[in-house]
Amino acid sequence: MTEYRSVILGVGSDLPGRVVTNDELAQTVDTSDAWIRERSGIEQRHIASEGEFTSDLGARAAEKAISNAGIDKSKIDLIVVATTTPDLTFPSTASIIQEKLGIRHGAAFDVQAVCSGFIYGIHIADSMLKSGPYEHALVIGAETFSRILDWNDRSTCVLFGDGAGAMVLQKQKTTESGIINNFIRSDGRYCDLLYVDGGPSRTQTVGHVRMIGNQVFRHAVKDIAIAMKECANSAGLEPNEIDWFVPHQANQRILDGVGKKLSLRKEQVISTVAKHANTSAASVPLAFDTAVKDGRIKRGDLVMLEAFGGGFTWGATLLRF
Repeated sequence: MTEYRSVILGVGSDLPGRVVTNDELAQTVDTSDAWIRERSGIEQRHIASEGEFTSDLGARAAEKAISNAGIDKSKIDLIVVATTTPDLTFPSTASIIQEKLGIRHGAAFDVQAVCSGFIYGIHIADSMLKSGPYEHALVIGAETFSRILDWNDRSTCVLFGDGAGAMVLQKQKTTESGIINNFIRSDGRYCDLLYVDGGPSRTQTVGHVRMIGNQVFRHAVKDIAIAMKECANSAGLEPNEIDWFVPHQANQRILDGVGKKLSLRKEQVISTVAKHANTSAASVPLAFDTAVKDGRIKRGDLVMLEAFGGGFTWGATLLRF
């Protein structure tokens, strides 16, 4: 019997127009271009302007993904938005994007798994497409992470940026393409290593990002490698049989560490961290869209997405594009 799969019809991304270089940051915080590049590989990041919200970036990325998919917006009946920086406490940013897109039907909701949010969102949308009445899902990762940064903390403010990426998935009867396998995990014992020190219930404030970087690095390299291997093995594959790896763009050192642990060739690993910095839930779809647009990832390629974020959360998705 032919099985259903969630096939990627289209991809899109959006970045704020304002670019902030390392040298510009060094004018306001005790850092330097060399210090940032050495520790993270980041050269610049995009920062949302005043009055530019997560939903704005997400809606623009969604419009591009829908156009790339070649379908009418009326076909979208499920919207899942991964974000840690919603426009409002409620309603969901997905609902706000639904309104901005002019979609008046279907379901829309947010997912909060920080930097792993897009992987979680893909897993949820894939499951709902295959088991429910939905035919076309729009999965978006969108962040204005600059709004929760302490711009006096050089250990965090230099690492993050704003952006959005989106995918349109369609339920199809096929085994030739689409999402093959998903793997997600979390471990709440490590909440205090990467978190925001505010929230509606506890402090009635937004708060700022706090991180113990060296411990996050150690866990990230180990858990990402495990996730990628288990996701591949569950599909009867080894990581070295996969064409492309699209990781969460947290830090070039993490990307290199995972690649070394799995004996991957450097050119197999898509890296956009130098130009985008860490855009949290937006980083995986941003990097995927970049590699599709520049011709590296082509139809028929076997691709693995992976991410690691606060919680800790982590996961991977294996797909045939």
